[in-house]
Amino acid sequence: MVGAVRVRPVAEEDWPRIAELEAEAYASAALSEGREALRSRGRASPGTCFVVEAGGRVAGYVLALPYPRFAFPDLTRPEERSFDSRNLHLHDLVVAGGLRGRGLGGRLVRHLTAVASRSSYERISLIAVGGTEGFWAGHGYRPEEGAELPAGYGENAVYMSRPVRDDRPGGSEEGF
Repeated sequence: MVGAVRVRPVAEEDWPRIAELEAEAYASAALSEGREALRSRGRASPGTCFVVEAGGRVAGYVLALPYPRFAFPDLTRPEERSFDSRNLHLHDLVVAGGLRGRGLGGRLVRHLTAVASRSSYERISLIAVGGTEGFWAGHGYRPEEGAELPAGYGENAVYMSRPVRDDRPGGSEEGF
């Protein structure tokens, strides 16, 4: 059991836990960016960065920021500028290892998509790393050709995106 669950904006005191979760998830794949780079991404778009709390503790996070389609953050340095774009790039989503498979990641994705649908975003993009394409496909993301991914994102990284709104018959606003 994970206790009471809620999604909320990232607070300044969350960054140490976010950095801990990020290191746990990516250090073995040499994809860890570190606290200052993560904070810089949060500062670039605080309205699209959230944590999920379970039982009163930060159990995961999502960092998303406006980026032109087929563009994405450089993992080797902090964000230096903000973009005015109708594409929201979901840069990172991590759930604590012991809490994966309990719907917390999906809850973060749905929350972010709802926020994006109330804003001017038309698409959400991401780079699936470490074999996570199946998770993202289950949330409506599809691989897209056209992005040249640097080696820094790891072997077999895949650029994926989805429209913010799903206007197909039977589709919901959030696309689920």
